[in-house]
Amino acid sequence: MQHYNAHERPPEKLRAIYKKYQKLTQAQIDADPNVIDFVRGLTPEQKSQLKIIKSIPEEALRKICSSLNEASDREKSEIIEASNNASVYELEGLPDTQSCLLSRLLHRDLSDPRHKTNLHLHYHVPYPTKAEGPEDGRATAHQSFFSYPPNSPLTLAPKDASIHKPLTVSQFLQRKLRWVTLGGQYDWTRKEYPSDAPPDFPKDVARLLESIFPEMKAEAAIVNLYTPGDTLSLHRDVSEQSERGLVSLSIGCDGIFVIGVEEDNPTSDNGTSARYCIVRLRSGDVVYMSRQARFAWHGVPKILEKTCPESLKDWPGQAFDAGGKEEGQQGGEYDEWRGWMASKRINLNVRQMYG
Repeated sequence: MQHYNAHERPPEKLRAIYKKYQKLTQAQIDADPNVIDFVRGLTPEQKSQLKIIKSIPEEALRKICSSLNEASDREKSEIIEASNNASVYELEGLPDTQSCLLSRLLHRDLSDPRHKTNLHLHYHVPYPTKAEGPEDGRATAHQSFFSYPPNSPLTLAPKDASIHKPLTVSQFLQRKLRWVTLGGQYDWTRKEYPSDAPPDFPKDVARLLESIFPEMKAEAAIVNLYTPGDTLSLHRDVSEQSERGLVSLSIGCDGIFVIGVEEDNPTSDNGTSARYCIVRLRSGDVVYMSRQARFAWHGVPKILEKTCPESLKDWPGQAFDAGGKEEGQQGGEYDEWRGWMASKRINLNVRQMYG
């Protein structure tokens, strides 16, 4: 395995590309022919660069996703494999599966105290009380954080009140929660995995991803939560002791994804050049980074607002017609949070740590 430094600064030419797309408006991105956008259609040059190296039959994908929820025919989703060449498979979408996966990640796995978040370093996180009745995929030892109403008086108390202010539940779920780790609990300060045995990776999520990408084993993941205005800086995932591919699944609002490598180029001013591509990732898109792309620089300079699919906008609440609830209809368990997902992009980034 090639040695990489997790603290290394990204190449300047890739940083310039990242900053360019961070500043572009959504209208400029819509019109930019350099953005790989499978819904808009590919340019002849992009078609010549993309090579399909495997395909997944639609029925096989439906069978895989049935472990989470029954598939639907309502929406299109792309699976994108990024390597030396990018392979694209266009299949009938699975919005119900996306919603079900959200519930697994943000109701069940977020409420597991073994899965640390960006806030655990500075705050005491008050987990909801134990769920009553049988598990339904939305709760394990603790209820979902969405069981707290948005106006709950409960706060997250800072560990050092001289540095941080208390957070309300609404602040926690709307803006301050940026990521949660599953399985291997990555230390973001030291950029390494602790030597302690990690909590088990969620078996149903692992089964879903490993069925689609059997060449990798799901051992660690970060669930990123974005709101328009948020970014993910250029970086490389190089702390794992494995060269197996990295899976990145997007749900919710569209994101601009930049990926590239620095190459020797004796004709350039500084002797290097950048080879890169920019992809517009929509809800349900999956990027599989293998071979050279496994250790490529990548980042998300922009989240595009008002692009969440209609089928997901109301999550985690219950969707109703424009006229509201029918007479006698009861509200869902998380209806006070209905519409939370409309301004969110959730990214599940999964990797194999060892072997």
